Amino acid sequence: MEIDPLPNGSGSNAATSPETAAATTAITVASNTTPSSKLSHLTESLKLEHQFLRVPFEHFKKTIRTNNRTVEKEVSAVISSVTDVADSDEISKDDAILSLTSLVSRLQGIKRKLEEGSHAENLQAHRYRARLDHLDSADAENLSEWNNVQLKRILVDYMSRMSYYDSAMKLAESSNIQELVDIDVFQEAKKVIDGLRNQEVGPALAWCADNKSRLKKSKSKFEFQLRLQEFIELVRAENYMRAISYARRYLSPWGATHLKELQRVMATLAVRSHTECAKYKVLFEPKQWDFLVDQFKQEFCRLYGMTLEPLLNIYLQAGLSALKTPYCYEDDCTKEDPLSQDSFRKLAMPLPYSKQHHSKLVCYITKELMDTENPPQVLPNGYVYSTKALKEMAEKNNGKITCPRTGLVCSYSDLVKAYIS
Repeated sequence: MEIDPLPNGSGSNAATSPETAAATTAITVASNTTPSSKLSHLTESLKLEHQFLRVPFEHFKKTIRTNNRTVEKEVSAVISSVTDVADSDEISKDDAILSLTSLVSRLQGIKRKLEEGSHAENLQAHRYRARLDHLDSADAENLSEWNNVQLKRILVDYMSRMSYYDSAMKLAESSNIQELVDIDVFQEAKKVIDGLRNQEVGPALAWCADNKSRLKKSKSKFEFQLRLQEFIELVRAENYMRAISYARRYLSPWGATHLKELQRVMATLAVRSHTECAKYKVLFEPKQWDFLVDQFKQEFCRLYGMTLEPLLNIYLQAGLSALKTPYCYEDDCTKEDPLSQDSFRKLAMPLPYSKQHHSKLVCYITKELMDTENPPQVLPNGYVYSTKALKEMAEKNNGKITCPRTGLVCSYSDLVKAYIS
């Protein structure tokens, strides 16, 4: 890959990349047309659209490379055939006609492949243009609609990563955002993931061969991990001679850079698959295939400039980072707090606690802030509610107050005003 991705999928020199320059242009256009009250929100949203442009850009480049390799291979074969015929001194008329007919047929095949390749490139270019137009359309008049489309794109991204392809496709079609999502890219990954889950490395090795130069440039060891697993499966099947031949052909080239890992795996020829030694037993566990699936997902995302985490998780974590406090993990955490739910707590686990300069008291009844304008009142049982809520309750119940959490009934005159220092 021309731009080495950072852990979140952004390139270290992405500021000079074409897709980032396009996003910057969209931000500038939006800045000239959007009121200042919404400018900050819009600008911050566009800054997160790196993947939105990077994925079709990388896909476009891959399509061009594939088409060029195919044409070069076919043209080289045609030139070689023509040279052989031209250098042949004793060729009969029938053989010459047969050779020319074969060349014409091959040239027609090249023409067909060129047309197919051109069509694929035009589709990719059209998708890229549609995304640029979408970013350029963000302004104050349609900001709500634009945000709604963005939410649907985030949901499609999440469903595609979680392998819910049918649901992702239906949402994209019903929202008419097919050109703004990357379902086809994730379906390409699905073939490899399904193969690995079925304990087959063939599709994954074919994917590595198609992207060999880019994987080598990023110093990926995914192909090496696949070769190791294939060797382990041969040892598991007790096909030792074939395992040795396989190691000589496919593993020995990696010896200069991954010698220790190679030595560890080669030792399985001696300890065998039924070993109880933890160092080697783990190599035969089924979870090694799960590790390969995770490894492929990371390599795939880096290759296309995607974020390693789903966009939905990133946006949720951005919001949870402002809500996370030590109190959120206590047993008496209010149910209104999103972090009272285990799924959100797990998502917020790696996040730091939010920095709160001042404590804020929120009324349990009205959910409004308690301050000097709406001071807190203490019931005889110790529970605190806002003056506004208690006054409204007293007016409806002839001066009586009922605690919504304990059921205690008291008079409004029994309340004690609390002061915030």
